[in-house]
Amino acid sequence: MALEFMPIRRDRLDEYQALLAATPVKSADYSFINLWGWSGVYGLRWAFAHGHCLIRQESPFPALWAPVGPWQGVSWTRELFPLSRIIRVPEALARELGPALDAQVLESREHWDYLYSVPELIKLSGNRFHKKKNLLNQFNKLYGGEYAPLTADCIEEALNLQESWCMWRDCESDGTLVQENEAIVRVLTHWDGLPSLMGGAIRVKGKMVAYTVADALDADTLVIHFEKGHPDYKGAYQAINQAFLAHEGLGFSLVNREQDLGDAGLRKAKLSYNPVDFVKKCEVRW
Repeated sequence: MALEFMPIRRDRLDEYQALLAATPVKSADYSFINLWGWSGVYGLRWAFAHGHCLIRQESPFPALWAPVGPWQGVSWTRELFPLSRIIRVPEALARELGPALDAQVLESREHWDYLYSVPELIKLSGNRFHKKKNLLNQFNKLYGGEYAPLTADCIEEALNLQESWCMWRDCESDGTLVQENEAIVRVLTHWDGLPSLMGGAIRVKGKMVAYTVADALDADTLVIHFEKGHPDYKGAYQAINQAFLAHEGLGFSLVNREQDLGDAGLRKAKLSYNPVDFVKKCEVRW
């Protein structure tokens, strides 16, 4: 019987979250917030069968994502997968799927998630974080920004900052930024209907100059989905990064800041924060 892939809907959130909790290695891709926000960009749909959730994308090419649910004791066969290309597969699962499906396993460095120590990014101690700490100190000295949690009553402010940021960055000339903006607007405008969302904002003289949007991937790990700072306020990114974790991240040991998508500038920026580990991912195809 063919799998029926349906639009990603909030009415199956609890069912999906239970399967995600049973998944041995969790990457930011599989956060419901990520699926919900980017579903229009990638043409994402899902199907629930055989004790797992399968996610299918149609853009920029048809492919499956890794099955969400338990891995142990599963007899992986090609018949479980309606397509012969599976992407964003955590390395440990790829090692199982490769031989089980008689498939190629290819490294996907551009999709590796970057993991950081929450205490390290709060304290910014030592030479490794010297530049970050200097920028944070400059921001605090020049602007004295005030931090507050991002809540439903300030979503319009965040949307206005996002709109302004897109004008500064000329998003319309960059397809990737257009897609990201679509995902951000979708998440922010449905804030009340996505109970796992959390975030923070920094204001200077009452004006929002930075915001971040996150949620908990599990009991130990936060995921930062979106983070934007006003370009006229030097150090705004360092300020929101540190302040959000200092106020909302104390119960977590790790923060996942997602992947670099192969962008050299983004990779350099993510490496500059000194990741402690990666969620390595592969592509499986036959």
